[in-house]
Amino acid sequence: MEIQVPLDKNDVCILIPTLNEEATIKQLIEDFQAEGFENILVIDGHSRDRTRQLAEESGARVVVQEGKGKGQAVQEAFQLIEDPYTVMIDGDGTYLASDIYTVLNPLIEGHADQTIGNRFANFEPEAFTKLNLTGNKVLNKLFGLAYGVWLEDILTGYRGFNKRSIKGLNLNEMGFEIETEITVESVKHEMKVEVVPITYVARHSSADTKLNPMRDGFKIGKTIFRMARLHNPMFYFGIFGSLLTLSGIVVGVYVVNEWLSGVTRIPMTILTALLIMTGIQMFIFGMLSDLVVSLHRETMRMMRKNNER
Repeated sequence: MEIQVPLDKNDVCILIPTLNEEATIKQLIEDFQAEGFENILVIDGHSRDRTRQLAEESGARVVVQEGKGKGQAVQEAFQLIEDPYTVMIDGDGTYLASDIYTVLNPLIEGHADQTIGNRFANFEPEAFTKLNLTGNKVLNKLFGLAYGVWLEDILTGYRGFNKRSIKGLNLNEMGFEIETEITVESVKHEMKVEVVPITYVARHSSADTKLNPMRDGFKIGKTIFRMARLHNPMFYFGIFGSLLTLSGIVVGVYVVNEWLSGVTRIPMTILTALLIMTGIQMFIFGMLSDLVVSLHRETMRMMRKNNER
């Protein structure tokens, strides 16, 4: 697939966050160069192998990040980039450079501020373990429930940005939660996000994954839930309200059953009332917070329209 409108490929920065990617980084850079893209920035997280050396020898600009973690690397890189378009891709060789046209087209045509490469559109059988595949689908569903926007692959490492979207992101996450935060920020600021199909291939035999499915999956889920507090408070507080109210009902059923048997459980009766009342209060607080967020969102929307004018 080729770019449908004229483009100076030097206007596109290829951003590659790396950590010990010597098995794949050279080939990835050469693949992009074969497509005509020479503006390549490798932000390295203090690799202990030859990643930086191979990247420099291949003609990429290499910057060693000051902090640690993928999220920190992306934040530092975004501060350096001033190009009209940026394509971010993992350096582990699981994505194809040739898919860059699919990622770039909606940005160049003005249809999107950000593009998300959907790995599930075409992936090799060995590319996902069963645990990773299940975890990704669960987290995508959780994101949809929390934010009301159903994107097929919020955790993809292949993304495209225009300059406006990069400068509009307020990022704080330091680890693998960064993709989630980028997606949440995009939804929060009502950026135009388009999902595009890409190919996802099996990891190179010499390239070890840095992702711990259980630990990092839990962190990503926690990030989705925590950030919903400011974007969709009804979802956030509704979860707490539902848990408290259901707990109160369960305890209440036991209390009533005991009372029918002639046993009065005063402390548990008080606990039942407290749980149900607190649960209802959580729902009320969620509704009030949702109203405040809606008013704030509308105010920000009006301000953006005025700025555009």
